[in-house]
Amino acid sequence: MQIALREVHDSDLPVFFRQMNDPESLRMAAFTPKDPADRDAFDAHWKRIRASDAVHRTVLADGDVVGSAAVYGEPGEREVTYWIDRAYWGQGIATAALRELVTQVPERPLYARAAADNTGSLRVLEKCGFRVTTHASGYANARGAEIDEFVLTLDA
Repeated sequence: MQIALREVHDSDLPVFFRQMNDPESLRMAAFTPKDPADRDAFDAHWKRIRASDAVHRTVLADGDVVGSAAVYGEPGEREVTYWIDRAYWGQGIATAALRELVTQVPERPLYARAAADNTGSLRVLEKCGFRVTTHASGYANARGAEIDEFVLTLDA
């Protein structure tokens, strides 16, 4: 399977919106928008982030839009994030996409956060060189509760 990253197109946004409303994906991601089904909030969010200096990419698998990946935040505190359609989990797509993203953004350190029980995402991050550096907790909208999370760091 050929994995590639490209600039986000307007036509990707409806796909991202659908992907971000999958109940299982929301539960695993945990730290999601308060109301992921609010299309106006989704559109406003994407308008803001596309106008920012963040690096946002569409993830393609054999030419199909299967998710997104980004680096955002202030210099020295930049974080990675990614979202892969659940139908494509377990195929190495997130790992390949994140590896490519971190080569496109050579700034270090980079940070990531994951729910402590999201073993799939933790495995992806660790395969890409991120290491757990902090244990924290935070309110997870998708679970309606405070949950444990890990902060991971990718150094030079």
